Amino acid sequence: MVRTPLIALAALVALPLPSLHAQTGDEVRTEVVARGLSNPWGMAFLPDGRALVTERPGRLRIVNLRSNSAGAPITGLPPIATVGQGGLLGLALDPDFATTRQVFLCFAEARDGGTGTSVFRGKLSANFAALEEGQVIFRQMPAGNTGRHFGCRLVFGRDGNLFITLGDRGNLSDEAQNLANHIGKVIRVAKDGSVPRDNPFVNRAGARPEIWSYGHRNAQGATLHPETGALYTIEHGSRGGDEVNRPEAGKNYGWPVITYGVDYSGAKIGVGTHREGMEQPVFYWDPSIAPSGAMFYTGDKFPKWRGNLFTGALAGQLLARLEMRNGQVTGENRMLEGLGERIRDVVQGPDGFIYLLTDDRDGKILRLVPR
Repeated sequence: MVRTPLIALAALVALPLPSLHAQTGDEVRTEVVARGLSNPWGMAFLPDGRALVTERPGRLRIVNLRSNSAGAPITGLPPIATVGQGGLLGLALDPDFATTRQVFLCFAEARDGGTGTSVFRGKLSANFAALEEGQVIFRQMPAGNTGRHFGCRLVFGRDGNLFITLGDRGNLSDEAQNLANHIGKVIRVAKDGSVPRDNPFVNRAGARPEIWSYGHRNAQGATLHPETGALYTIEHGSRGGDEVNRPEAGKNYGWPVITYGVDYSGAKIGVGTHREGMEQPVFYWDPSIAPSGAMFYTGDKFPKWRGNLFTGALAGQLLARLEMRNGQVTGENRMLEGLGERIRDVVQGPDGFIYLLTDDRDGKILRLVPR
């Protein structure tokens, strides 16, 4: 792969930039603040500073990071299918959580025809032990018979509507291009699962009205830009072609017609890297790092990193920090490559530190602190 000098990047900001990295491991160290979690997948901080964490086998726990203790599994969850990559995955708190106490969970659900990505909403009880008044507010249609590519990151837009990333279920057909289903899409719904009137396909015959954008493979990272409020997603490619995208209403992001990767067999996928009417990624990795989780940093513990986009990596076993300028990536820095951990999620804590989830049967919560 050709490496582009950093000094030339300013002239290329209109183009997607391939992986271009430098080591920054000496700038930080990690502290283990909790352990003993079973394949933790998503994390959100409660107003009191404790962390709400999903475990892929189907448990939701509250973790006290001060005492390194995890509470008993919270009850009231829906039946969860733990098949392949599926299970209890992403989560998000209602932006008005202090008033509503609503928690949103993304999970694999068993249905006729296999399994599908679903979103559940419940009210966290006053004693933090249960989700009450629970209901499934969204179901990906149709269900699939594979255990792959559920997507399942949740993020609220500034308007209060919920973005949901949905994978292609490991399907190399053109279903991610088909507006009649939810396969390989980013979805936008209201908190109760209803369809916002300004969704781009509300009035298109034959299209699913929940669709925001399409042509995605398996986005496991989703976050908002802190200044513009724009949605950014980070998705898995196959062999090469992991992407950072900025999904906009009604736009097509190309999978599997265009990609910067190839099939696992080495065979070509689609027509190449470009086609008219299909969007280019903001950034891509080749070779793949298998990115998961996404966060723009806005805290005060690492002032030089404000506005940088972070993502964990599973196969790459690293933390990637992407330098941003005017919505474009101008450089990549790879961190923690010697840690030997699959990093599933990255979250900024209320204290301004960066917290990581490691994907393991004995999973940890790590805190990233300056040296």
